[in-house]
Amino acid sequence: MPRQPTSTTHRERGIVVGLVTPRSHRSLAEEYLDELVLLADTAGVQVVHRIVHARDAIDPAMFIGRGKAEELGWIVNHDGIDVVIFDDDLSPVQVRNLEKAMSCKILDRAGLILDIFASRAKSKEAMTQVELAQYQYLLPRLTRQWTHLSKQYGGVGTKGPGETQIETDRRAIRTRISHLKEKLKRIAKEREVQRKGRRDFTRIALVGYTNAGKSTLMNALSRSDVFVEDRLFATLDATARRVELSPAQTIILIDTVGFIRKLPTHLIASFKTTLAEVTDADLLLHIVDASHPQFEEHMAIVQSTLEELDAHTKPTILVFNKIDLLADHSILAELPRRYPNSVCTAAARMINLRSLEEKILERLEADVKEEVLSFPQADYGIISKIHEMAEVLEQTYEDSSVTIRFRLNKRNSARLQKLLARRKTHAEN
Repeated sequence: MPRQPTSTTHRERGIVVGLVTPRSHRSLAEEYLDELVLLADTAGVQVVHRIVHARDAIDPAMFIGRGKAEELGWIVNHDGIDVVIFDDDLSPVQVRNLEKAMSCKILDRAGLILDIFASRAKSKEAMTQVELAQYQYLLPRLTRQWTHLSKQYGGVGTKGPGETQIETDRRAIRTRISHLKEKLKRIAKEREVQRKGRRDFTRIALVGYTNAGKSTLMNALSRSDVFVEDRLFATLDATARRVELSPAQTIILIDTVGFIRKLPTHLIASFKTTLAEVTDADLLLHIVDASHPQFEEHMAIVQSTLEELDAHTKPTILVFNKIDLLADHSILAELPRRYPNSVCTAAARMINLRSLEEKILERLEADVKEEVLSFPQADYGIISKIHEMAEVLEQTYEDSSVTIRFRLNKRNSARLQKLLARRKTHAEN
């Protein structure tokens, strides 16, 4: 079974561990541990100790070396530690050896993030995505503690003579992974139908590092009540809201899961149906927590993740959020100079939202062109479609025809051209 989410009613006691090698810096390792502490808190772990260990190289057997592992083992026993969390990925061998040395649960950053995702998943889609990612994470780490898995999918063909129990368990996990992938394919088709229903509107996706304020901004712009919490990964499911920016411009605003450094690659793969909202969007709002000391690194991580999704070339507006929390207000003057295509906001206090709306409208206007077309008055279908897809500027009637002057974006212009082509073909036949 995938690891169950940690209960927050009983907070486990934990240690977080970072490693410094000649190729890295202690200050950076400390910053990463700060974030790991926040992740642990989100998962319901009370961090009792934080340790940064320096080595010439990673120990392939125990990551931090036998001596340091034995020292940590003493601390675990002395202080009643339930879990030790490492900031880097551990190999299956390293996990097994560390568990023997410390007599407690051993987690790496990827496993901790998966635990948080398991506790935050609410929808059928998110729960399926997380379960798939958990099984993919557990498969190479399988030990005899998972022997009950073989009972889930038994029958002919699931085992053979001489096969060990662990091999049987691995087969059971692979079977479950196959089932989950099929289930996600069906969910992806449902999602595609939902997205088709929104294609009459410009779709704008909010992306950003976790806890940058995407959901708060979503609520502020849409006057809605998307769940918000000052913790990492407060929301996992993509949420869509209709927003009227102006009488002539209605958009679909889509909130998406936050990104984070060292996000497990199989988690990104599992969430591809949710992240399809990003790749299908017409415009991205990249939300940045301007008050965070490492906001530029966060921006780079988001950009790297967008590259993985092949969405890095999409039109994007940078939104520097949480400016009300800035300790140094001179940064406010510096940001627009360094990032010309940006807006500074404080979504929680509704500061500068109108400037953001105007920036979005300005960006959408650059994608708009004006057209004039004439139709028979009896052609109600096309006339109605133009009113749905475009901003009608003028409509004049003469005898049995109507002339419409309107403005619409490139995407809707292409859709209109297809409608007109089908109408022409139908008339010729």
